[in-house]
Amino acid sequence: MAEATETIEEEVKDQAEVIEAPKEPLFSKKNRKLISDPFNDDNPITVQVLGICSALAITVKMYPALVMAISVVFVMVSANIIVSMMRNLIPNRIRIIVQLVVIASLVVLVDQVLKAYAFDVSKELSVFVGLIITNCIIMGRLEAFALGNDVWKSFLDGLGNAIGYGAILLAVAFFRELLGSGTLFGYQVIPDAWYAANGGYYVNNGFMLLPPMALIVVGIIIWVQRARNTKLIEEA
Repeated sequence: MAEATETIEEEVKDQAEVIEAPKEPLFSKKNRKLISDPFNDDNPITVQVLGICSALAITVKMYPALVMAISVVFVMVSANIIVSMMRNLIPNRIRIIVQLVVIASLVVLVDQVLKAYAFDVSKELSVFVGLIITNCIIMGRLEAFALGNDVWKSFLDGLGNAIGYGAILLAVAFFRELLGSGTLFGYQVIPDAWYAANGGYYVNNGFMLLPPMALIVVGIIIWVQRARNTKLIEEA
């Protein structure tokens, strides 16, 4: 009888401790890392080497790269939130199908908005907006994180990874448009007087506008990142 009483008291004590346990702050150190890590230690493109196709295809100019980055931010954040909210309702056997349906619905919404309000950019991005559906970054975060975490953490994870992805797109597009066309967002940056045709010394590098140059620029970014953060260098 005494042992049973002690057991009950211990269970009540444990439950009280659980109830009294302080909640984790919304922007705790752990939660802040969900946003900051994709910019350095866990970047989707330079560390995980995902989403390379769009880095090749839509980084010739800054504006399409910016639109693509914003689109991915919307789709990834929204998909993370939706899947996290439904995580206890999704049967394990069809979870991939559910994730694809969620992503596809959001991508169709983005595509229709672009066609309505930015038709020229929509034509320039072409099929690459639709390819967001099969973007390994989005599918990976839904499968690895959103299915096992609450809505707030899933929101932060989606936001961090999407912005980290977009930052690399914009960095690549910056150098390709500047050195390949002499412009940024379509505005002339390099003065006409600098060009050889006007008596100057500069000529646009047409090679920067070709898809292979995107890989070279990404490779240079990866090299600089690993030179600054040596723990990212894989051991031979």
